[in-house]
Amino acid sequence: MPLNNAYGQQQQGYTNVDQPYSNQPFTSSAWLEKEQSRGKRSKWIVIGTLVAVVILAAVGIAVGVTVAKSHSGSSTKSGSSSSSPSTVKQDDPNDPSTFQKDDRLVKSFYGIAYTPENSQYPECGNKLEDVITDIQLLSQLTDQIRLYGGDCNQSALVLEAIKQTKVNMSVWLGNYPIPTDPTPYERQRDAIIDAIKTYGTDHVAGVTVGNEYILNWLTSNGADDPNSPIGNVGAQMLLANVTDTRNAIEALNLDKKIPIGTADAGSFFNTELLQNVDFGMSNIHAWFANVSIDQSAGWVNDFFQETNVAVANALPNQPKMFIAETGWPTASKDVGNESNGPSTASEPNLQIFLDTFVCQANKNGTGYFFFEYFDETWKDAQFGGVEGHWGLFYSNRTLKDIKIPTC
Repeated sequence: MPLNNAYGQQQQGYTNVDQPYSNQPFTSSAWLEKEQSRGKRSKWIVIGTLVAVVILAAVGIAVGVTVAKSHSGSSTKSGSSSSSPSTVKQDDPNDPSTFQKDDRLVKSFYGIAYTPENSQYPECGNKLEDVITDIQLLSQLTDQIRLYGGDCNQSALVLEAIKQTKVNMSVWLGNYPIPTDPTPYERQRDAIIDAIKTYGTDHVAGVTVGNEYILNWLTSNGADDPNSPIGNVGAQMLLANVTDTRNAIEALNLDKKIPIGTADAGSFFNTELLQNVDFGMSNIHAWFANVSIDQSAGWVNDFFQETNVAVANALPNQPKMFIAETGWPTASKDVGNESNGPSTASEPNLQIFLDTFVCQANKNGTGYFFFEYFDETWKDAQFGGVEGHWGLFYSNRTLKDIKIPTC
């Protein structure tokens, strides 16, 4: 039975929206252009990171850890992030498991994308107290989260926060390798292995190796076909990391198998790679495909089913497919990017996406990770546009003007 959303409109799942989505050109130039521009941005992140490493090494500064990338940022409404957030109260200030629940939060999400604050290389200023607050809030929305990288000790911080809060939470750990340098992969692999050794497997759902790796590889080589000879070269490079991670985890002789997979932009999965992973996670954003908010939930569903699920099901190993990222931005740093053409970045439009996607995806059995937990200010400062405005929460961990759907 349809529910009413916070704006008095009748809530509908995407199967009930009027316009069909099967006619949407999933491989249209608009979609590819947006994804390729994200790849170019990612390439500059990689280049900038490597330059920073060289400079820091030259002056003798010790460095360690690479960017754990996520499409995220800040909000103009939120101000700066709090280093000692007080958005969650505890009955016992010394026991994080006694936190008080927020009646505005509902555990309706399959999963949520999350990167701990200040987990970017080379600063690595993340703090356990902040991650504990995040887990206290996230656990009221979902039972599982996905990380993007393993640097800055974020795997261990998240697992320690789960231990202290005593919540029912599973984590998809992540390793964010880059094609041009093996060091970041190896560093993150070792940190992930150490975290699993310390905390065990009870709260580890899987390990993702690579985030938009193939997209970035193709873009840096002037190509756009993930199954071209160039795409296959990149896939074999990443597959070496996947195999190495699998071997490192199997060497621990754990009491349960940890699935190993990869994440990429929706149109950029390489078949050779998919045939050798347990799962794939697909980044799918209707915003970047210039789809209107009224059609967005259905477009995401149909794109995922036709472009990712159907392809994976035709492979011998039939890797399980998830939506790694989907959501809607709430603002733009500049006026020129506050619209994708048919719709604007706004909190009312985020509400529409929540109301038309979340419960219907749950009903259909779609595994997805909503993008994202909170706004991260560094993305807004570095990239502008809507990059800093995808969170359910502002960067200071206060809930935006939205109502979480009850499924």
